[in-house]
This record gives sequence, structure tokens and C-alpha cells, in this order.
Amino acid sequence: QVQLVESGGGLVQAGGSLRLSCAASGRTFSNRAMGWFRQAPGKEREFVAVINWSGSITYYADSVKGRFTISRDNAKNTVYLQMNSLKPEDTAVYYCAAAHSTTYYYIPRTGPGYDYWGQGTQVTVSS
Repeated sequence: QVQLVESGGGLVQAGGSLRLSCAASGRTFSNRAMGWFRQAPGKEREFVAVINWSGSITYYADSVKGRFTISRDNAKNTVYLQMNSLKPEDTAVYYCAAAHSTTYYYIPRTGPGYDYWGQGTQVTVSS
């Protein structure tokens, strides 16, 4: 299976930046789309961003578009989420996830499209 470990979360003031990393292991990592989700207390886990296996296609939630950038380095088995202009409403536990299918055009934007999840990293944005 695929194992995922997030890092890079922390406390930051509004307007600041953080860079999250997700280190992956597993023989099929380079052939899967990778996504970022987040979950605030009392809320459902929500989609943030996704990148296809080659890095040529990305999608973002409207709430983060223009502020967050997802990228990946398959040689390092790592996916990143650069978070700029952070807002208090970005506060949540952030999870990375590996997609169910290795098909090139399988780029899901909902939780059921992913089979493997990390443990999450806390991001707190103060006002």
C-alpha cells in the first residue's frame, strides 16, 4: 500500500505563509493523482487541491484559488502545498491523500476518490 506522512503545519498570523509537505512510500505513488483536504472542528472534510501524476493538471477549491499552489516531485516521492495569504478560516487539520486509480485522467475532487490518507498536520491561522 501507500503510506503518507504530512509535515509543515504550525501557527501563523493572517497574511502569512506555510509550506506543507507529504512524504509518500509505495511503488505506485508516481502514477497516482495526489490531493490535499482539510477538516475544521465540527465540519466535514473538504477538498482543497489535487494534482495529476505528471504535475500538468491541477484543480483548486474556490476558497483557496489564487492563494494556494500544489506541486509534486516524484523523484522524491513528495507532494507540496504552498499556502500564501493565509486567513483565519484556513485553520484546519490538513491531510494529503493518494487517489484510488493509477489511470492518467483519474483526478478526483472528492474524498471517495482516494484510497490512502496521511495522519494530518494542524494549521492554525491567528487574526
